[in-house]
Amino acid sequence: MTAPARGGLEEAERVELTVDAVAPGGHCVARVGGQVVFVRHALPGERVVAEVTELHRGFARADAVEILTPSADRVEQPCPYAKPGRCGGCDLQHVTPAAQLDWKAAVVREQLTRLGGLTDDQVDALGVQVEALPGGPLGWRSRVRYAVDAAGRAGLLKHRSHEVVPIDRCLIAHPAIQELPVLAPGGAGWPDADAVETVASTGGDVSVVAYAEGVPTPVSGPAEVRERAAGRDWTLPAAGFWQVHPAAADTLVGAVLDLLDPRPGESAWDLYGGAGLFAAALAGRVGDARVTLVESSRSGVDAARANLADLPRVEVVAARVETALSRRRVTGPVDLVVLDPPRSGAGAPVVRDIVAAGPRAVAYVACDPAAFARDVRTFTGAGWRLAALRGFDLFPMTQHVELVSLLVPAS
Repeated sequence: MTAPARGGLEEAERVELTVDAVAPGGHCVARVGGQVVFVRHALPGERVVAEVTELHRGFARADAVEILTPSADRVEQPCPYAKPGRCGGCDLQHVTPAAQLDWKAAVVREQLTRLGGLTDDQVDALGVQVEALPGGPLGWRSRVRYAVDAAGRAGLLKHRSHEVVPIDRCLIAHPAIQELPVLAPGGAGWPDADAVETVASTGGDVSVVAYAEGVPTPVSGPAEVRERAAGRDWTLPAAGFWQVHPAAADTLVGAVLDLLDPRPGESAWDLYGGAGLFAAALAGRVGDARVTLVESSRSGVDAARANLADLPRVEVVAARVETALSRRRVTGPVDLVVLDPPRSGAGAPVVRDIVAAGPRAVAYVACDPAAFARDVRTFTGAGWRLAALRGFDLFPMTQHVELVSLLVPAS
């Protein structure tokens, strides 16, 4: 029986509520008796029955388990596991593809005003939009890491949980990954593994790597896979980092080059440079000028040095970015910076050191709108401005969005 809408919610309680605006994390905002509730599996404007899943000081979390008044943007989820209490990997399978793009753009705008300190007019002037990549919303993910439960079954995790949901197929996985016998129905195929990573590279390689206590062991396919991006061939460990959407690498390189417009003779930094994707693209534009790549991961450093060996003007610095800047392992002046930090963002010390080096422009590649917005606030506080912003749907069916922005001195 549905409880009346009121404050003082209890876990597992079901309440009727009207859903308001989208929020970060794949949620929408609602209120019950003045209490904020973040609701998954819902859409703005819907009237739903929601089951409370978590209680916190000042807010609750809930799943929409019955849709009383559906949105025109609602569709049936194609995957039977993308539902309350099941797999937490896909946040937006109940949303039309076009509305998913609008959802993500709304989250970006909200974070730039709330955390980034920009005015509504400033955000409107950026014309924030999220662009779809080719290939559609299913079958795109070229790297899937499955968790393994205590019975040795591979699956995916529940939302905000370490509980493994055994599955028989992941519909957003690349077709070559879906064909792998990793998710054997009813089988306990991974008794000695904690996780299983599957890869289908743009170079045509398909590999499986098992992890036990964090140590990768190749199971099938090549230990090193081939990728094709930015007009170059790349080789890296199957367990190494690469963008998971087949079109992502070229999309991001194109956006970075368009925004930065590198010129011959300009020096550049590629911070958090990984295997060297942006460094290679910059080197192709700046001629004999030096490009410095900074990366802390040993596998990333090794991949960069191997893949960029034909580019003698690219220097690879093995260090944490904040350490390399603060201890002057890389020094200004510099003309261009590509900043591609992890989900936690670059942080104020890194931003301040970049500003102090005096580049004419920074291309910031971000995978988390909140962290990006906080770093934008630091840039603007240092006298810079956010001059351009593009969003890309590198992760269809999920709440994640990738941003590429141009930051320049305000003067």
